[in-house]
Amino acid sequence: MSVARYKVAEHRLEVRFPASLASKDLIPSFSPFVCEEEGDVLFDMEVAEGCAPDFSSWEEIGQFDCGGANHGVYRQPDGSYAFEISLPDCDGGALSCCMTAHDDFRHCQAVLTGNSLRQHQFGLNNALMMAYAFAAAPLETLLVHASVIRHAGYGYLFTAPSGTGKSTHTWLWHKYIEGCDLMNDDNPVVRIIDGETRIYGSPWSGKTPCYRNIWAPVGAITRLEQKPENTIRRMATVEAFAALLPAVSSMKWDRRVYMSICNTLSHLLELTPIFWLGCRPDEEAVRVCFGAVKVQ
Repeated sequence: MSVARYKVAEHRLEVRFPASLASKDLIPSFSPFVCEEEGDVLFDMEVAEGCAPDFSSWEEIGQFDCGGANHGVYRQPDGSYAFEISLPDCDGGALSCCMTAHDDFRHCQAVLTGNSLRQHQFGLNNALMMAYAFAAAPLETLLVHASVIRHAGYGYLFTAPSGTGKSTHTWLWHKYIEGCDLMNDDNPVVRIIDGETRIYGSPWSGKTPCYRNIWAPVGAITRLEQKPENTIRRMATVEAFAALLPAVSSMKWDRRVYMSICNTLSHLLELTPIFWLGCRPDEEAVRVCFGAVKVQ
């Protein structure tokens, strides 16, 4: 058994691998987040290879479509969870990983059930992402579906449903606004620390390999919507809350996780400007947005 330690957005986590599995092959996106420090961890996870456990006696919470593949969620009376994680696309939704976790997600086990490296990578990466999001929820930490660009030391987040144009918009910032760099293109981490909203790079960045162990204070968060004209406005608090909540990794059926996320979002809205941008994928959209959201 080998132990790998990582630090993501200042939270330490520990993953234990059997001798037959190598962390650098299974989760290469975690390499920039390797941490040699010992001490308290957000959560630990033990990884194994094997057959899928039988969850037929567990309460089924639901079957969820996650990018074209089915993810099953189950629960025991003591509050512990089980997840079935399937790989979408060409593998036909094949079961890749089964994760079980204590009710607070501090201790987790992942069984890699797939028969290919791609399945193992997908399954373990998603298991770690879920464990991180749900274990960190009470610590004013949010895993957000967003693309993030950095300019002049501040991070600017863009959220929207998949396929709306978040990545296109941040790419246009990089093209037209001097001094920009991409921090993360799919799942950055937002934390509130000492009254400041911070954005962190993470090991989870969707189809764009942008795994950067960096952070910046948040300049603004913008909700994108495709429109024939480019226009921007600051959102009212209630509207902003409703717009941001679906972008945060959560479990509505779990009171601990859901209430923690709602409380963190409420605090975030007190500290951070939230905008709505209706836009085309062009330079003018960037100029309109940059002029409104940039920190003066």
